[in-house]
Amino acid sequence: MSERGILTELAIQFALISIISIGGAVAVLPEMHRAAVDVHGWMSSETFANLFALAQAAPGPNVIIVTLIGWHVAGVPGALIATVAMTGPAFIIAYGASQAWERWHKVQWYKTFERGVVPITVGLIVASGCLLTSASGYGWANYLITAVTVVCVLFTRLNPVIVLSGAALLGLTGMI
Repeated sequence: MSERGILTELAIQFALISIISIGGAVAVLPEMHRAAVDVHGWMSSETFANLFALAQAAPGPNVIIVTLIGWHVAGVPGALIATVAMTGPAFIIAYGASQAWERWHKVQWYKTFERGVVPITVGLIVASGCLLTSASGYGWANYLITAVTVVCVLFTRLNPVIVLSGAALLGLTGMI
């Protein structure tokens, strides 16, 4: 495929994903993975997981994953096009939603709609976590680290970075 074709495909894929990105970029991670790994074969699952980890380590918004995917696929032009394609439609939808909220936030059907979107968003984010756990490699250690991190986030005030730092140290020492 030509570079122009790849850039067009990046724009289309991320514009479409942007439309369903309720809950942010992390919520649609499984769809990004499906497009980048399964459909187009732009990268392996492991590369995808590594790019996600890099995006999370960097300061800034979660949408950085999109920029990294675009960069991996088509360099700087790919990074720019993927980022604009992901943020443009989402910006327009968010602006429209804010206008709707301003107008209808006291109406019962709108309150019901807002409550209905919450479980969808949570489900999308859980699916993203499951995808990243399996994409990072199979083995008891990966699943154990994920389980310990989930327990720490849900039941303590311990920062997950501390748990992940401990896991990284175990990985560097060869224990996992």
